[in-house]
Amino acid sequence: MRRAAREPLAYITGHREFFGLEFEVTPAVLIPRPETEIVVEAVLSAMPTFQLFTMIDACTGCGNIAVAVAKNRANARIVATDISAAALDVARRNAARYGVESRVAFVEADLFADVSGPVDVITANPPYVPEHNASGLQPEVGEHEPHVALFGGGGDGLTLVSRVVSEAPPLLRSGGLLICEFGFGQEVEVEAVVRASPDLAFVELKRDLQGIGRTVIAKRP
Repeated sequence: MRRAAREPLAYITGHREFFGLEFEVTPAVLIPRPETEIVVEAVLSAMPTFQLFTMIDACTGCGNIAVAVAKNRANARIVATDISAAALDVARRNAARYGVESRVAFVEADLFADVSGPVDVITANPPYVPEHNASGLQPEVGEHEPHVALFGGGGDGLTLVSRVVSEAPPLLRSGGLLICEFGFGQEVEVEAVVRASPDLAFVELKRDLQGIGRTVIAKRP
C-alpha cells in the first residue's frame, strides 16, 4: 500500500546504500543519490591519507557525505550542519553506527552559522531544485521528500548555492577547497557564480557517468 501511494522504498525500508555504506533514512531527510558520491570521491582524492585535515559539511541531511568521508579517512575532523534538527538526529545515529561520532560534530545551523574556521575543505549539497519545477517532480520526490532539502529558492533554484559560494571562503584556509553539488542543467550558471567570486578560484566541474555536470570545485587562493 505504501508503494502504491508512491512512497519511496528507502523510507519504507528505512535505509539507503551510499558509498558502500548503509544509511538510515527517514522522511526527515533527503534520500542520498548516487551522484552525491562524486563529492565524497573529490574529498578523498584531494585530502591527504595520513595528515590530519578539517572539514565542514553543510546541509548534511542524513550525514552521508560527512560519515562516508570520516569512515574512509581516520584523520578527518568534521563539523556537519543542517537547518533541520530532525535530520541531525538521523545523521547522529548514522555516525554512531559507523563509529565516527567522536570525529563528526553535528550543529543545527543555517549553512555556516555557528561554525568557525579555518578548515581545509568545505562540502555542501544544498537545496537546488527550482520551485517552478515542483509540479514536474516524481511523486516519490515532490510528495514525500522534505521540501526544505529540495528547493533552493529564487527563480533558478540557486539561492542556496550562491550563498554557499559567498559564505564559504572566510572559513577556508588559503588553498582550501569548496566542493559543492548542484542540479541538472545548472552547470553554466554555477560556474559563472564561482568565477564571479572575488575570494575563490574555479578549479573544475565534476561530471557523472552520463557526462552531466554535478559538482563544482573551487579553491581559496
